[in-house]
This record gives sequence, C-alpha cells and structure tokens, in this order.
Amino acid sequence: MYMASPSLTNNKHLLWRAGFGPGIAQLGDLEKKDIKTLTDDLFHEETFQYINYETPDFTENAGTMTGNADSMNMMSAASPADKKKEMQKIYRMQNEELNLNFLSKMVSSREQMREKMAFFWHGHFASRIQNPKFNRQILNVIRKNALGNFKDLLFEVSQAPAMLNFLNNQQNKKDHPNENFSREVLELFTMGRGNYTEKDIREAARAFTGWSYDKEGNFLEKEKVHDEGSKTFLGKTGNFNGSDVLNIILEQKATARFITAKIYRFFVNEKEDAAIIDVLSESFHQSGYDIKELMETIFSGSWFYDRKNIGSRIKSPIELMAGMMRALPMNIRNPENLIVYQKLLGQMLLYPPNVSGWPNGKSWIDSSTLMLRLQIPQIWSGLRPLDYRPKEDDDLDMGLKNSPNALAKSFKNPNITIDWAYVEKVFSGKNPEDYLIQNSRSLDLASVKNFSDNSVKMNVINLMSTPEYQLM
Repeated sequence: MYMASPSLTNNKHLLWRAGFGPGIAQLGDLEKKDIKTLTDDLFHEETFQYINYETPDFTENAGTMTGNADSMNMMSAASPADKKKEMQKIYRMQNEELNLNFLSKMVSSREQMREKMAFFWHGHFASRIQNPKFNRQILNVIRKNALGNFKDLLFEVSQAPAMLNFLNNQQNKKDHPNENFSREVLELFTMGRGNYTEKDIREAARAFTGWSYDKEGNFLEKEKVHDEGSKTFLGKTGNFNGSDVLNIILEQKATARFITAKIYRFFVNEKEDAAIIDVLSESFHQSGYDIKELMETIFSGSWFYDRKNIGSRIKSPIELMAGMMRALPMNIRNPENLIVYQKLLGQMLLYPPNVSGWPNGKSWIDSSTLMLRLQIPQIWSGLRPLDYRPKEDDDLDMGLKNSPNALAKSFKNPNITIDWAYVEKVFSGKNPEDYLIQNSRSLDLASVKNFSDNSVKMNVINLMSTPEYQLM
C-alpha cells in the first residue's frame, strides 16, 4: 500500500470537490501548490459567458425552420405531422448541443467552482421539458447566479418558464389553485419537509396564482387570474403575491439550514455533521444567503480535509466523465455520442429523473452501471468495444426507441484520440496512483500492475478501471 503526501492528498480532494478533478496541466506541480492559491484559482471569475447552441430554430407558427430557402420551402409544404416531427428533431438537436456545451464548460472552463456549483443547482432546481429555448434560459440563470446570492437564484429560477411549465403553474388560477409549484418550492427548493404545513402550501399556491410566461420566455404576472384575497402563510397574514411568499421563506432560518445541509452532503460528506452545519447555516443566513462566502468557508475549514471526508463520495456519472476528460488530453471527434454514456450511466444533463433531481451515493451503482463505469477507460482508449443498451425512457429517446436505426446510430463510439505521449511526459518520475486515486487505503496496487505492461498508458488505464477511481 502506498500513501500520497498530505499536501497532494488535500489538493486533489479540493480539486475534486470544488471542481471536476485536476486537469492534466495541473498535475506537474500539484504537490507544491498551497491550498489558498488553489482555492483562489477555483473561485476565479471571468466575464460571464452564456451557454448557447448553434442549431437553427424552428418557427412553430409558420412551420418553418430559419435557414436556407430550400429548407423553408420544403417545410412550408409539409404536413402538420411532418412539421411536428421536424420540430421534435430540431428540439432534440438543440438540447443535445446545450447538454454538450454544459459538459464542455465543466471540463475546460477555468471557472471550475462556478460550473461545479451550477451542476449542484442544476440537480437542486430540477426541471425537465423539451423546449430548448427554456432549457437554455434556466441553465444560464443557474450558472450566472451559481456563486451569487441564493435569493436572486431562487427568484430567477422560480420565474423561469422551464420551472413554471414543469410544475404546472400556468394552470394555477384563482378559484382553481394548482399546488404543485408551491409544494415543490417549499419541500425541495427551500425549507424541506417538517417546516411548514399543508395549509401553508395551499396559501402559497394562492399567492402564486397568475405566475406565468409568454412564448418568448418572458415572465408574466397575470392579474386577471391572481387571487387578491388575504392569505396566512408561515404565521404572517396579508394580500401576498408570489414574491412576498419567497421573501417570507427566505426569512426562515430553516431555509438556510436546509440548503446548507444539502450543500454539505454534496460537497463534504453524505453523513451530516450537525454541529458544523449549524454554524455554517447561521453564517449563511446572516450573510443574506451569500453562496460564495459559504463555499469559501467550507473549503477553508480544516475539518473539510479530515480523513473521513476524503474519497468518501461516489462520483456521479457526469463527475466521472468530466474528471477523465480533464485528466487525459483527448480529441473527441464525435462528442454527441458522449450523451449515450450519460444515458447509459443514468445521468443525462437537462433530464433529471424527476423534480427531486438525481439521487446520489450508492444509487449510482448497480451491476450494469458499475461494469460500464469500470470499462469506460478501456472503451475510450480503443481497447474494448461499447456493448450496452440504455434503459428505455421515451422522454429521453423522444420517440427514438420506435426507430431502431436511429438508436443504433447513436451507439457509435465518441471516436477519441488520447495524447499518451503528453500523459507519459506529465507522469515521468511520478506514481500515477498518487494523482489519480483519492482514497488509496484499499487499492491493491500489485494487482493493478500485474495487468499492466509497465507502460504509463496501461498503468493509467488500469488505475482508472479500479473501484477506487469511482470515489472522490
């Protein structure tokens, strides 16, 4: 059994938790870096860049696609069923492009903490709709506010068409309130169960009546369908609207506690330390919900680097993929096929399983996903073919499962070339295991080396194919 130096162990821990693992260019002097320098780099902020897609839009009313004259003429002559089919195809292409652009930010952006935090919020404020314009809008709202103020984030997400649509709030009208939106805002986004009553949900639903949007994605408050009556919510009474309800929620210390505990479970350890969370949540509430301040406090705490927290989390599929893509310099000629891996492993960006987002921990591992996770390094290195089929989910397939040829096409490999010469140069004179494995206590290095031909390439592939590499 080997042990990496304490400074290297702590630095890797920070880079995995506050980002998506060390990039290949960081490995050379990672052992010598001090935590403060690394933290500053992780929190580095540049001019905010919106994620977009290049796929042309489909104009539903005219039944045309913005593009060349031939394609427009073809579509204007098409039947309504063909137009719908074409629209679904373009929506799928736009959503796939958005997905890959988000993944690319995680891999290559210098703003690692922003993208990691956005990834967390993407699961926390889970929405799942087909409209790519609304998906793009809510994704950028989450990324823009990821390290800002939780109040701004909550308000902007709550007024985003993707969320209002997903939780049916356009059906929430006076005399016929729909409680779906108010229930999830309280239960999943802010306070957590046990801190409000069923009556609070009903009264909040009345306050949110009229919250809607137009087809361009602009938030609307429709006065004609808003309930103007007096409401009693969390002990306060007044003619509240949706903004009043959100402000009352933010006044509650239970909200700061719920959000802090969820952040702790995601970034530190799934086993909560109540005393630490109490201190963090009190400061979070006092700061007026400053997310960046909370995260800086977490990553500068000596307890964050306790042995029990290192290598204690199972990487989610996106963390696993992004981490490998950061650690190995690769040219991916068919990146669209990376979506196949997200689907096979059970975490497809933009498509959380439900409003609760993705579960974590051991839920990522079952017999089929574990085998694929262990084989990805060999598949991406061209040493093994991909031979898996995704679980059926017609929302994800968007009708593809009825077209075997379309599905088979999507199973091409990503067509990856890895610069192994650069990898060898970086690991020259180093033990790759010191840099690639978080928790080495159970790693049987002799077995890893038995399957290797003593080359850095095979050593790296075999290390990434161990159960220990699944942990961070």
